[in-house]
Order: sequence, then C-alpha cells, then structure tokens
Amino acid sequence: MSIDGDSVAQDQLRAFVERIERMEEEKAAIAADIKEIYAEAKGNGFDTKILRQIVRLRKQDANERMEQEALLELYMSALGMAQAPSE
Repeated sequence: MSIDGDSVAQDQLRAFVERIERMEEEKAAIAADIKEIYAEAKGNGFDTKILRQIVRLRKQDANERMEQEALLELYMSALGMAQAPSE
C-alpha cells in the first residue's frame, strides 16, 4: 500500500472512532435523562421496577409477550406458586 493509501485508511479509522465516541457520549446523556425520568416517576409515587418491566414488555411483539406469559404461568403452576389454568 502506498503512503497515500495508509493516510486514507488512517483518516477513515479516525473518523469511525470519532463517530463512535460521539455516539457513546450521546448514549450516556440519554441514559442520564432516562434515569432522571425514573427518579421523577418515583417521586410521584410510581414503582420504578414495575415501570421498567412495562417498558420492556411494550418493546415485545404481542405474540412473544403472550408466549412468555403462558410459560410464566405454567412454571409458576408447576412450582405451586399459582393456580393451574382452568379449562
């Protein structure tokens, strides 16, 4: 590779690293904002553990969520933690 080719590769590498660093900074800022929102919700009497669970559930596909809920009920029933589904 020529000297010019090395320079171009170095410039590309530097550009990629700088873009990643900017995105990491933005990600940290967004994470801090989300943390503040949870703190605000907690201050208003909401359970943040449940809020996090709701956010996670809303990301899931409806069929995936129903399948997980059915498995949870089945496992809980098998462990005597819930009543068996009535048919």
